[in-house]
Amino acid sequence: MRKSGLKQIAVFLVMLLVCAVLAGCGGSESKNIKIGLLNEMTGGNATFGTSAANGAKLAFKEANAKGGVLGKQIEAVIADNKSEPSESANAMTKLATQDKVVAVTGVFSSSNAIAASSVAESSKMPFLAVGATNPKVTVDEKTGKVKMYTFRVCFIDPFQGTVGANFVLNNLKAKKAAILVDNSSDYSKGLVAFFKDGFTKGGGTVVAEEAYLQKDQDFKSILTKVKSLNADVIYVPGYYEEVGKIVRQAREMGITAPMVGADGWDSPKLVELGTAAALNNTYFTNHYSVDDQSAASKTFVDAYKKEYGQTPDALAVLGYDAANLLIDAIKRANSTDKAKIQAALAATKDFPAVTGATTLNETHDALKSAVIIEMKDGKQLYKATVKP
Repeated sequence: MRKSGLKQIAVFLVMLLVCAVLAGCGGSESKNIKIGLLNEMTGGNATFGTSAANGAKLAFKEANAKGGVLGKQIEAVIADNKSEPSESANAMTKLATQDKVVAVTGVFSSSNAIAASSVAESSKMPFLAVGATNPKVTVDEKTGKVKMYTFRVCFIDPFQGTVGANFVLNNLKAKKAAILVDNSSDYSKGLVAFFKDGFTKGGGTVVAEEAYLQKDQDFKSILTKVKSLNADVIYVPGYYEEVGKIVRQAREMGITAPMVGADGWDSPKLVELGTAAALNNTYFTNHYSVDDQSAASKTFVDAYKKEYGQTPDALAVLGYDAANLLIDAIKRANSTDKAKIQAALAATKDFPAVTGATTLNETHDALKSAVIIEMKDGKQLYKATVKP
C-alpha cells in the first residue's frame, strides 16, 4: 500500500508540474493576438511582398504602442509563399493549422491569392488580400458565389483595365494597340480581357496580341511582330521582372511607341531592369502615388521612411491599410473569433485608409480610386486620379 501510495503521489506531482507548464505557456500565448502575414518574400514578386509585409508590420507596431487590440499585443507571423501558388496554399495551411493565427493578410499576385483563398475558405480563416486584383480572388470561378472568408483592400481588374483603356484612348489619343500578355498569370490575362473590352468599345483596334511566360528572358521575337504593325501604343499588364526586360529590349529595337501597364510595374527593380531612359514615355495604373498630399499620406510616408529608410511604394501602403483595416475589424468584432472577424470585415464601410476611404462591397472587393503614373527619367510622376 505504501509503494502504491507513493506512486500515486508521484503521478499527482507530475500532473501538477505538467499543468503548471501548460498554464504558463497558455498565459504567454494569451498576451498576443497572432495575425498571419502571407507574402511573396522571395521569388519573382519579392519586392511586392517585402513592401506589403513592411507596411503591415509598421501598422502593428503603431497599434501595439497604443496598447494593442482588445488589451493584447499583436504578433505578426511571417509566411513566405515564394511567389508560387502551390507555396501560397501550403503557407496558408501552416498559418491556419500550426501557427493558430486568427486572421491572415498579404499576397500581391492574383494566382497566389486564389490558391490561398481556397485554403482560407476550407479552414474558415479570415483572409484580407493586399494587391490581388483578379475577380476570381473573391468570387468562385465555377459557382459564381462570393467566397465567405476572402476579402481585399485593392480595386479589381475590371476597373483597372477600363481605366487603362480610357487613358490610352483619351489621353494618349491612341487608336491601334498591341498587347503583350503573360499567359502564366491570371492577373495579366484578366487585365488584358478588360482592357480590350474597354478599348474596342471606345473605338480602338487591337492589332496584335502576343504571349509570353513568367521567367522568360528574350522577348525579341514577339517584339519584332509588334514593331512591324506600327501600333500607336503597347499594353503590357505584367510584373516588373518581365516588363523591365520587355521595355528595354523594345527600345533597343527602335520601338518608340508609348507603353502602358498596371500595378504590377510598381517596383524599384523596374528601373534597374528596364533603365531610366527606356522607361520614358511609359505609364501605368496604380493604387497610390507617393505624391499624394493628404495628411494621412504624409504621416504614413514619414513614419515609413523613419522605420525603413526608404520611400514606400503602393504595396507598402496597401499592406499598411490592410493591417489597420484588420485591426479595426477585430476591434469592431470585440473578439478574436474568426466568424465574428469575418462578419466585421464584411460590414466595413468608409474605413479611413491612406489610399482613400475604403468600403468592402457585396463581393468583398474594395471600392476606391486608381491613379495614373508616368515614368520620367527613372522617377514616378503622378498624372491623375480616376474614381470608380
